[in-house]
Amino acid sequence: MSRILIDTNILVYAYDQRAPNKQRRAIEVLNRVRESQSGVVTAQVLSEFYVAATRKLKPPLTPAQAGAQLRVFAAQWPVLPITETVVLLAACRTQDYHIHFWDAQIWASARLHGIPLIYSEDFNPGAVIEDVRFVNPLVADA
Repeated sequence: MSRILIDTNILVYAYDQRAPNKQRRAIEVLNRVRESQSGVVTAQVLSEFYVAATRKLKPPLTPAQAGAQLRVFAAQWPVLPITETVVLLAACRTQDYHIHFWDAQIWASARLHGIPLIYSEDFNPGAVIEDVRFVNPLVADA
């Protein structure tokens, strides 16, 4: 199985009790990715997870719980750094592809590391930008 970059929203939904169907599906997806050893995250994704988990979830994770989960994610998946090259490519492509900078940075990380697939709820499902395909794994037909 090829590598899959997991976006923040998939990680957060695994803890979102307000959306039980998405929570169940996110847990299934993350378990499948973990078992296949195909997952990858970025330092940005881990940072965004911490902020969302401690501030946006209801009930939120405590800082200690969120920190512990970051360590689990970092132990089970490679963590790609956010480099100058990632930032510059993302900045260039925001206008080319009409995507927000933070989303472009996720895409740029995948593109520069040869990761052909991003699991995310934020992009147009099935869209392909420069050989990187976006899939929303929370929908039934994914």
